[in-house]
Amino acid sequence: MKALIASGTGHYADPWHPFPETTPELRAILTDAGFMVDVDDDVDHAMTRLDGFDLLVVNAGDPWRGEDTVPAPAAAVDGFTRALDRGIGVLALHCTVATMRDYPDWAAALGGMWVPQLSWHPPVGDVEVRVLSVPGGDALPDFTVFDERYSRLQAIGRREVVAEFTVDGEPMPAAWVRTYGASRIAVDVLGHDARSYASAGHRALVEHLARWATDA
Repeated sequence: MKALIASGTGHYADPWHPFPETTPELRAILTDAGFMVDVDDDVDHAMTRLDGFDLLVVNAGDPWRGEDTVPAPAAAVDGFTRALDRGIGVLALHCTVATMRDYPDWAAALGGMWVPQLSWHPPVGDVEVRVLSVPGGDALPDFTVFDERYSRLQAIGRREVVAEFTVDGEPMPAAWVRTYGASRIAVDVLGHDARSYASAGHRALVEHLARWATDA
């Protein structure tokens, strides 16, 4: 199985998320899981070269926050749409619920998005994560992770929540899965910085989501 990680640089970078730290962690998890992994530090370029990959992993920030923002190239948008049409697996991490905003299929495929002025998160810290189910895999235990808790994300379409945390006494999804056309989509809103991946439980969740997305 081949995986391509699209990692945020340029206007897909932001001052809060150290993608140069978290992308190597993701690469190590996927490599240990048996994937052949490539990394592309140009998100739009990555979308033009998805042929031959079984899994697209996106670890990138909000392109509309940058002053140097330019529209995504048509070839990149078309490349992503073609990959979805053929059934590529997608694994989206953390702030990717606010990325690739020029891609009409992105938010629709993910089944959720960050809405400015509505979505928010408490201060980063220790988070108790309850694992509800992991389709197609062995049961995973609950775990603690040092991370942010994204809250009030806009849900889009149906999804199966597989892990959750609590914010102000209310459960919020930490991870979910869904299908979009021919593709399997897995979303994990954890992964703020490298400390998140120090959690063995989180690493196991990422591996299981990747396997589910590729039907491995």
